[in-house]
Amino acid sequence: MSDLSTFPDTLDALEERLRQDLSWLELPAKAWVPAREADGQNVVDVVIIGGGMAGLVASGMLKRLGVANHVVLDKAPAGQEGPWVTFARMRTLRSPKQLTGPAMGLPALTFRAYYEARFGRKAWVALDRAPREIWMEYLIWYRKVLELPVRNGVSVHAILPREDGMLDVVCSQDGAKDTIIARHVVLATGRDGLGGPFVPDIAEQIDRKFWAHTADEVDFWALRGKRVGVIGAGASAMDNAATALEAGADRLDMFVRRRALPRINKFTGIGSQGVVHGFAGLPDEWKWRFLNYAMGQQTPPPRPSVLRVSSFEQAHLHLESPIIGLQQDGDHVVVTTPRGSYPVDFLIFGTGFKIDLANRPELAAFEPHIRLWRDRFPTPSGMENGELEGSPDLGDTFEFLEREPGSCPTLAKIHCFNFPATLSHGKLTGDIPAISEGADRLARGIVRSLFVEDREKHFANLQAFDTPELLGDEWADDDTEALTELSSERT
Repeated sequence: MSDLSTFPDTLDALEERLRQDLSWLELPAKAWVPAREADGQNVVDVVIIGGGMAGLVASGMLKRLGVANHVVLDKAPAGQEGPWVTFARMRTLRSPKQLTGPAMGLPALTFRAYYEARFGRKAWVALDRAPREIWMEYLIWYRKVLELPVRNGVSVHAILPREDGMLDVVCSQDGAKDTIIARHVVLATGRDGLGGPFVPDIAEQIDRKFWAHTADEVDFWALRGKRVGVIGAGASAMDNAATALEAGADRLDMFVRRRALPRINKFTGIGSQGVVHGFAGLPDEWKWRFLNYAMGQQTPPPRPSVLRVSSFEQAHLHLESPIIGLQQDGDHVVVTTPRGSYPVDFLIFGTGFKIDLANRPELAAFEPHIRLWRDRFPTPSGMENGELEGSPDLGDTFEFLEREPGSCPTLAKIHCFNFPATLSHGKLTGDIPAISEGADRLARGIVRSLFVEDREKHFANLQAFDTPELLGDEWADDDTEALTELSSERT
């Protein structure tokens, strides 16, 4: 039986353990990418856009492989990156607490190690799932202990191709504009990273003041005493419904198209290292078959999220109730379904996200060239799926590919490390379970590209290297000594 006293029981002790582990593993690797200049300024090897979980682990992987000259840009203030303390409204994460997530194979970098160091072993055993605020605190700690190069408050306005094969990243901070010259750009921009929130066209029939999407900022306290409607029954819809009820909503109506709430999370059931590492190797028709089936079954909301809503007497669930009409009536809206009409004061759309490259101004220069699955792969009969059809068709390193070969070579320097990469690579870019494996695939591919591109410089360094291993006095040639003696005797 191990002595539990040897486990780090404070953050200081855990950080010392992590430093020791990194030292033993000789990490991070020494910087090796040759420096470049262009237009009188230093070139950044990799710019990562997005400082949430995916951006942080991508940065961590690049750093451990010796790509030190990179930067992470995030428009949010420090500590507010990603959804966890902004528009995420669940009490806890939906993933099991023991998943190692962004730890990159380092035990001392796991959420479990962090939680036990802060709150103790007994608290970990008693914990059901990670509270989202503590998960955010863990990511803040993760960034600090790995000393990752994150710049906050930076908005990216455009990514532009350069004639020299690199990229201009046009950004601003505190009103001051800047252009970073980058060799590679990683889009770690989350669930809506290639589009935005999806809202059905029917929302256009009512004033914007009457509705919000689950990804919007919502003043829930203003809904106290109000009638609230929620469209959809996914996890985010449930979390927003619960938040409205807990803020004091007088009545909540949830409208669901299906005859029943989905009950089984199909992908969780087949989760394995085979799926993580093998999905990308599937023939295209099998990738489509897997994801089209899983999306058709839908992912159920977590049981605690449903119970959080159903515990309120004023919460009402309406199944087989697609929205067929929305009409303003004075200071409220009437929601019409095949089963009846319902007055609400405010409506929340829990209708997910869409892939729409035209909705991303930073990609405007590249959008016409980005190849989507529908540009190359004929949709299988009976498996029509707009989201899959509009997914980017990515290369081995999550890089965008050209619709017309040779039309935009610089496109290969932009890597889609966000949710829409799922059809090409599997679930490696948007969820906790396999985010480290995804970042490893990304970083190794970028390292390969950087080395190959700089091959002349590396070969020159090989030729120029002249530090001797042997000094010449270690061991004399016996025959040389004998010949020297014979020559002396003859003279």
